[in-house]
Order: sequence, then C-alpha cells, then structure tokens
Amino acid sequence: MSSTGLTAALFAGVVPPDGEEPLAEAAGAALARAGYALRHGSYNGLMEAAARGAAPHGVPVTAITLADRPDWGALNPYVTTTVYAPTIGARLHAYLDDADLVVAKGGGVGTLHELTAALYYAPRSAPFPVRLLGPTACRLGTFLRAGGWLTESPTRPLGFLRELPDAAALEADLKALDAGRCER
Repeated sequence: MSSTGLTAALFAGVVPPDGEEPLAEAAGAALARAGYALRHGSYNGLMEAAARGAAPHGVPVTAITLADRPDWGALNPYVTTTVYAPTIGARLHAYLDDADLVVAKGGGVGTLHELTAALYYAPRSAPFPVRLLGPTACRLGTFLRAGGWLTESPTRPLGFLRELPDAAALEADLKALDAGRCER
C-alpha cells in the first residue's frame, strides 16, 4: 500500500504497442504522485515502463505473478514486493480485491483477460474505477461499445469506465478521483 493507502492495478502488455512506452512511464509517475501504490504483472514492456515511472516516487511496486509460472523471464528491476498466486483466478483476485483503481493499456490476450475481469467485477462486487489509457486501449473501448460487448443498462451501469487518450487526461482524472474521495 502507498502512504495514502491507495492501490492501482495496471494491466499492460509485455510487447508495447508502438509509441506507448513513454505514456506507460508517465502513467506510473502520475499514479505514484497521486499516492497510488502500483500492482502489475511484473515483467518488461509497458509494465516495466510504468514501474520505472513510479519507482522514483517511493511507492511500492508489487509484482503479481503465478507461483508455478512458465519461464516468463526475470521480474523487472523496479519491483519491491512479489505476490506469487497459486492460480490465474487467485492472481486476478490479488489484483482486484482491494484495488482502488484499474488502469489498462495495450497488451495481449493476458491483458485482455485481466481487463475483462475488471470490467465484470468493477460495478458489481468491488466498486473501483477502470480507465483505458492510450490509443490502443481507447480503440479497444470503442470496439467493445460498438460491438455491444459494453452496453449500459439499469443493471449494468458503465459510469466506472473512462477512456483516457494521454497522460494529461490521466492526471486530470486522478485529481477528480481525489476530489471525489475528499468530498465523502
């Protein structure tokens, strides 16, 4: 946990979409400055870039990985704590059970799996905001809405979800989230 007790789960790919690595680093820094500890998959690519951005701000950077994981390589050097989950389901719970915010960037099928779990659980059992950050994630949001995969209804409100194109939008959103917490 961070000094403010806030935690952000970051879902992002090992193979970064073109040009999105600087945005991931800026996101890590913005989250840390806003008082969020960072949870991520712990490996390279966009996860490492976000951790690199968060690390100078002294927040915990927690790796959430599998205990009997395949050889996915070494954890990135910015990890301060590691959680070894016994199953994929337990790994998702380690990310989401007490998350205050989920930020998703571009990635592969693993990132998509994590994001869809967050989209399912966010308004139901663990109310946390979900943010799609960057061009790749925003395109995914547009696709999911256009295809009817994400449809607002009385039983399925989507107010928890926002698409943020860049670091400036993330910074503004984090300020709005902080203001909302202060009002409660």
